[in-house]
Amino acid sequence: MALNQSYDLFFIFIFNLSLLFSLLPFSFSQTVADAPSPAADTCNGIFLSYAYTSGTKLKPTDPKHQPYRFESVLTVLNNGDEKLKSWRAFVGFKNDEYLVSASNAVLADGTSLPANVGNGTIFAGYPMTDLKTAIETAGDLNQIQVQVKLLGTQFGVAAPGVPLPETIHLANDGFLCPKPSLQGKSEMQVCCTKDPKFKTNVTVEDEFLPRQSGDLTIMYDVTRTYDSNYWAQVTISNHNPLGRLDNWKLSFDWMRDEFIYTMKGAYPYVVDSSDCIFGPQGQHYRDLDFGNVLNCERRPTIIDLPLTKANDTTMGMIPKCCRNGTILPPTMDPSKSSSVFQMQVFKMPPDLNRSELSPPQNWKINGTLNPNYKCGPPVRVSPSQFPDPSGLPSNTTVVASWQVVCNITRPKNASPKCCVSFSAYFNESVVPCPTCACGCLRNSANTCRANATAVLVPPEALLVPFENRTAITRAWADLKHFTVPNPMPCGDNCGVSINWHLYSDFSRGWSARITIFNWDETAFPDWFAAVQLNKATPGFQKMYSFNGTALELNGVNNTIFMQGLPGLNYIVAETDAANPQKDPRVPGKQQTVISFTKKTTPSINIAAGDGFPSKVFFNGEECALPSMLPTNSGNRKGSTTVISILIAVLVFMLVQQ
Repeated sequence: MALNQSYDLFFIFIFNLSLLFSLLPFSFSQTVADAPSPAADTCNGIFLSYAYTSGTKLKPTDPKHQPYRFESVLTVLNNGDEKLKSWRAFVGFKNDEYLVSASNAVLADGTSLPANVGNGTIFAGYPMTDLKTAIETAGDLNQIQVQVKLLGTQFGVAAPGVPLPETIHLANDGFLCPKPSLQGKSEMQVCCTKDPKFKTNVTVEDEFLPRQSGDLTIMYDVTRTYDSNYWAQVTISNHNPLGRLDNWKLSFDWMRDEFIYTMKGAYPYVVDSSDCIFGPQGQHYRDLDFGNVLNCERRPTIIDLPLTKANDTTMGMIPKCCRNGTILPPTMDPSKSSSVFQMQVFKMPPDLNRSELSPPQNWKINGTLNPNYKCGPPVRVSPSQFPDPSGLPSNTTVVASWQVVCNITRPKNASPKCCVSFSAYFNESVVPCPTCACGCLRNSANTCRANATAVLVPPEALLVPFENRTAITRAWADLKHFTVPNPMPCGDNCGVSINWHLYSDFSRGWSARITIFNWDETAFPDWFAAVQLNKATPGFQKMYSFNGTALELNGVNNTIFMQGLPGLNYIVAETDAANPQKDPRVPGKQQTVISFTKKTTPSINIAAGDGFPSKVFFNGEECALPSMLPTNSGNRKGSTTVISILIAVLVFMLVQQ
């Protein structure tokens, strides 16, 4: 009996001891970093290795594109004498890899996993962004080394083949990496050393990396912090002279089960607390009213508030907030080139202390008819400073700051959102927007040809929607003896089209006319456009119906920036005609003539191409250009007046049908 009681007391003691350890903020089961490869001993820089560990064949069976599971380990080890801040490593995947998970790292371009990485990708450290030196840690591998365990799918490499990447190297600036060497058949290694020619203004003693420049930056500033939650201010700043966002949407990933309790200056696209109620957050915060929680999604999407909420004491009252999601370029209005909001973020164990702060990862921002942005990982920078709210001549420093840098990119196979047509005084035909310039429907092959060159059209055709141009185009082709394919080429499918017309050319100057058409159902307030003329820009004089300025971009004076005059910087949406039963819809339209002098460009040849732009932008989006220019070969069969009358009669007859 006494023996049984002893056993019972012993098991009770063990149970209570295990319960105590489970409640402690640390764990005795902490993973110990694996010892580095012996080859690392000869490296006095940053040692990287990529080791393939296992793989199996996956379904479905496809001899031409067979999928295989792969597991690998990427190791980054700091054997140098300086801390490696915000480490980044490139892995040159080459087997159409689809990455499912990666421990201790995120994709540096802000893409959430799972993701296609078949063209190679850069990993950035998370949660351990910096690698200390062996000197300052007495060789503690947990502080000087990170191991990223990769799990994914690759295609085509079956056993006994090994799906190694093309290359690996450190992606941080200021390092030289030779060609990697193979260790056996399943491991790739490289030792990267400091570039003695690289110049930087960062010293070893600097605690934080300097702020970086980019087309757009996002600051994540923690302004107040408590044990269980903190307040963060998010500032989106546009630095690109031709960049812009309309109706911006910002998204990111919470990595540690955080959730948004309340916000000022912006709002979640979806207000939903169900993930918290049925998740670990609801178990931990039992007394919290989740009816007041704004969002519990792992990847929330944030939108700006309308102008009417700017002075709302509950949702607004934040400087530079509530602008309907519009962020203008600094060249247009510096006071409207940024957007700010604040949010209260609740944390989860084991991060329940006021100094445990972790920014969200995988940031992405986009807008409507705007450039595409790729955002890097948040980088810890020196705490931001803001003017003292009391009005005293002093600054207030935030608790902690992270910077996200985003740059404009054009994704592979992405279609533009606007297009350009060319015309000139010396040719009666207009070179229209390219076929399918902004994409084509998959099932359009039966009604039109997506790979056919667009047919030249009369100027009148630009005034009506593409679906109403067929008869006009055929009639013009008959008059001008053009060949027309059957079926006809597909339309451009762009919401915005721009016509650039050479208006005149004389000995001392020349002029052009630009017309912007809005075929979309959305109006464009505070619009802008820009054209790049490689040789003609220095001769720019004035615009007559727009505000225009010559811009120097990247040290080159080849860009003309334009916007509407005060009170007229609004392009309406496409509307119904006066008689919608008979007449085609009418686009929103704005137009101006631009004059140039040849005094500064005496050798310019306008008709040969110098008078046509090499690039055209609308609201920051680069537009598709025609593949050819109008020719100065006469092309005047018959009187222009007679032809115009015939076209007008034809349009009238079509309308009456």
